[in-house]
Amino acid sequence: MTSTAGTAPLVGAADAAPGPPPPTGPRGKALRPEPDNGRRRGRLGYLLLFPAAAWLVIFFILPLYSLVAASLFDPSGSDFRGYQMDYAWGNYADAFQAYWKPLVRSLVYGAVATLFCLVIGYVLAYAIAFKAGRWKNLMLVLVVAPFFTSFLVRTLSWKLILADDGFVVDTLQTLHILGADGRLLATPVAVVAGLTYNFLPFMVLPLFASLDKIDSRLIEASQDLYASPAVGFFKVTWPLSLPGVVSGTLLTFIPAAGDFINQRLLGSPKQRMIGGVIQDQFTDANNIPIAGALSVMLMVIIVGLVLVYVRRAGTEELL
Repeated sequence: MTSTAGTAPLVGAADAAPGPPPPTGPRGKALRPEPDNGRRRGRLGYLLLFPAAAWLVIFFILPLYSLVAASLFDPSGSDFRGYQMDYAWGNYADAFQAYWKPLVRSLVYGAVATLFCLVIGYVLAYAIAFKAGRWKNLMLVLVVAPFFTSFLVRTLSWKLILADDGFVVDTLQTLHILGADGRLLATPVAVVAGLTYNFLPFMVLPLFASLDKIDSRLIEASQDLYASPAVGFFKVTWPLSLPGVVSGTLLTFIPAAGDFINQRLLGSPKQRMIGGVIQDQFTDANNIPIAGALSVMLMVIIVGLVLVYVRRAGTEELL
C-alpha cells in the first residue's frame, strides 16, 4: 500500500496551465498597463468649462445680483452711493402700484407684435423653405439684411413712413380708412408696427430652420391619403414646425416686451412702455430702487409666462 502522507495535493490541469504571456514591446520588454486617465480627463473638462462659467458669472450672475440688491435699497438715498441695503421689499409694491399700466401695456404690445410676426413670418418662412428654389439663399440674406443697419435708423425710417404727410396716411385717407385729421404716429398702431418690423427676423429664421428640415415625402404621403392641403398642413406641417414656432415666439416676445425705442420714436406718453419707465427711473429720476424693482418684476413675469407657454405648447423636450 502506498502512503499518501506528506504528498502535495494534486493540481488540476486548468490550474496548472500557464496564462498568456504579458505583451511585449519591439525589443522584447514587457509593456506596463497605461495608468487610468479618468482624473486627468475630468480636470480637462473643468478647464474647458471655465471660460464659459467665468463669462456667465461676470456678465449674468453678478449683474443680476447687483440688480436684485439695488431693488432692495432704501429709496430715501440721495444718490447711488447714498443708498443703504435695507431689504425694502415694499419697493416692489410701490413700483407695481405706480407703474402697473405701462407694465401691462408692454406685455400686450409685445404679444400683439409677436402674433403679427408669427403670421407674417410663417408665410415668409414657408415660401422660402418650399417655394424659393434656387433663390432660397438670396431670400434669407434679404431677411437678415436689416440687421446690417442700426436699430435706431430702422425705427426712424418708420417714423418717416408713417408721418402725417406721408404716402401711407394719404392713401388711407383717400380710401376713407382714416379721417381727414387721422394719423398713425403717436398711436398704438405705429408702436406695434415698429415692433413687428424690427423683430420679424427673429421669428422668420427659427421658423425656416424647422420648416426646411421637414421631409417633403411626408407632405406627399398626406396627399396620397386624400388629405386636403389645409388638413395636410395642420396634421403634418404645423406639428413638425412647432419647435420653430415656440423658439420664434420666445425670441420675439421677450425683447419686444422690454423695448422702449419704438415707443419713444413712434408713440407718445399715452403709449408709454415699461422699458421707457425703467430708463427714466435709472437716468432722469435717479430712482435706482424703483428702477431695479421694475426690472426684476419684468424678468420674473416674462420667465413665468415663458414657462407656462412652453408647458402648454408641450415642447419642453424640443427646445
